[in-house]
Amino acid sequence: MSNIFESELPKNLANHTALTPVHFLSHAAKTYPDNLAVVHGDLRYNYATLQQRCRRLASALSQHGIGPGDTVSVIAPNIPAHLEAHFAVPMTGAVLNSINIRLDADTFAYIFDHGECDVLLIDAQFAEVAKQALSKSSRRPLIIDLDDSLGPRSVRIGSTTYEQFLLTGNPDIVPALPADEWQSLALNYTSGTTGNPKGVVYHHRGAHQNAMGNILAWNMGHAPTYLWTLPMFHCNGWCFPWTITLLAGVHVCLRDVAADAIIESIVANDVSHMCGAPIVLSMIANAPEVLRNQIPKGIKIMTAGAAPPAAVIVAIEDLGAEITHTYGLTEVYGPCVYCAWHTEWDELSREHRAAMKARQGVAYPVLNNLDVLDPETMRPVPDDGETIGEVMFRGNVVMKGYLKNPDATREALADGWFHSGDLAVKHPDNYIEIKDRSKDIIISGGENISSIEVESALYQHSAVLSAAVVAKADDKWGETPCAFVELKDGTTLDAQTLIAFSRNHLASFKIPKHVIFGELPKTSTGKIQKFILREKAKTIVD
Repeated sequence: MSNIFESELPKNLANHTALTPVHFLSHAAKTYPDNLAVVHGDLRYNYATLQQRCRRLASALSQHGIGPGDTVSVIAPNIPAHLEAHFAVPMTGAVLNSINIRLDADTFAYIFDHGECDVLLIDAQFAEVAKQALSKSSRRPLIIDLDDSLGPRSVRIGSTTYEQFLLTGNPDIVPALPADEWQSLALNYTSGTTGNPKGVVYHHRGAHQNAMGNILAWNMGHAPTYLWTLPMFHCNGWCFPWTITLLAGVHVCLRDVAADAIIESIVANDVSHMCGAPIVLSMIANAPEVLRNQIPKGIKIMTAGAAPPAAVIVAIEDLGAEITHTYGLTEVYGPCVYCAWHTEWDELSREHRAAMKARQGVAYPVLNNLDVLDPETMRPVPDDGETIGEVMFRGNVVMKGYLKNPDATREALADGWFHSGDLAVKHPDNYIEIKDRSKDIIISGGENISSIEVESALYQHSAVLSAAVVAKADDKWGETPCAFVELKDGTTLDAQTLIAFSRNHLASFKIPKHVIFGELPKTSTGKIQKFILREKAKTIVD
């Protein structure tokens, strides 16, 4: 029914436009044109130049016929061209598909076909595997070679180079902004542990909102200097291409994520912020002392992925860094839950502070609802810190759905919630704490064991660099914990010593029955691939 506040007050272009993160570049270029925007080795340019380059790319793509409904794929490390694609591709109305650089040719081919790739921007480092993938794919995209000055430049598989292609574009075009903020912006493929990966589709509104959410959750100020240690292909760099640009900050690009390169770049560029999975934190914490001592105090680090062990948080904070723990999934644009800090927690012991920071926390201000529900009844679990339920999300920063997979989309978004598959408890202060993936929980003698809890205990041993715990079938108990451990360089440890150590931190039924040492399999974003370890556990003889 109409009322006085709704009648004769229609929406029009003067008072209602679609939300899109593409606008952030225009704002930065108009307001802070001379601000340094991009650093890549000796290459430096400002926001006026960044906008010109993005508009040239958008214009060149449009002249090639690229527009709404088309897909532009990128296989590249964190280089300027990858950043520019985050603005230029949506300026045309097309969808950006940043692809994990560590995939094999078969998976690349699947993504090209499933996502219907029309243009491929390819870094020379990955040209050979991309060429193999294209030979297996039905797609025949326009291929543009990214001639990065800091990367290999000898391999060419495209018809033109990136810089040559830019020269064909007009830097003065007016970007084609979306008429509807539900319009698709990006396509990200999940890491397929079984079968083919699923294509997660983002819309303009969600990317706009989560980019803003990053600022609020991290309490970010104007013009930060951000080091790209997080892959831009991972959830579109957790939306930080758009976040940093909105703040007119500096994007410090980094091709290779290694401890020495990270620390050298932090020092050389006066880096204020960076993101990364716990493996990146561990990499820094275990760098040679001569490198660690160069890290300036006060650098802010956002981490997500598997819960960072309290021992790793303590080690990083001992270097003077400030850790913000976040949580999310590809389906929710990356992090959208954070451990909002309370000043009274500053008085806690450093170990207690680290334990508090290891909790995933509360919803970003831009996320409408976050809860831990019983998946059978869809009712919230008690906030007792003990009852386990499934983490579920609702709001604008939830994906549109899975590309060409309506059954999976309906299942994931059933009952008006996104079902994460992550198991957690809710504490009396409403902060959630992840206990496991639903498939990673270990049920031993009828008791639920959190693999994360066991891993956190193992991490407290000074020789442990990385730890992963999975279920191993057991005739008596059904399942028992099986630990896979990677040691720090120059250290030694045997299974019985580590098992004895864990008795000081775990209930007896949670202690690993088996410990296997060696390098752990990881994804390109640093997540340990437990599905590989589960298969290895099956081969272990009692």
